[in-house]
Amino acid sequence: RDVIYFDTDKYDIDSDDAAALRQQAQYLLQYGNIRATIEGHCDERGTREYNIALGDRRANAAKNYLVSLGVPAARLTTVSYGKERPVALGSNEQAWAQNRRAVTIVLQ
Repeated sequence: RDVIYFDTDKYDIDSDDAAALRQQAQYLLQYGNIRATIEGHCDERGTREYNIALGDRRANAAKNYLVSLGVPAARLTTVSYGKERPVALGSNEQAWAQNRRAVTIVLQ
């Protein structure tokens, strides 16, 4: 899985996230020439500034976990899109839950 999800206003890694990140780490360690960018995303609630900061914390939480599993930090970059790139449109809990995420994009 290349996406992990977060609770409202949170950026902690839960057991489901940890399992997905372990799979990502295995892949990244198997292919030592691959780099990745981790995108932090938020739902539409909150100010733009707040969501950019929260997205940054989410992306860095995922990055730090991957680094703790042995992936070299130099191979990982982070970016926060805040609420600017939703995958689910709508103003309800179902849409918000899909938008509170960190996405790992593999680069060649």
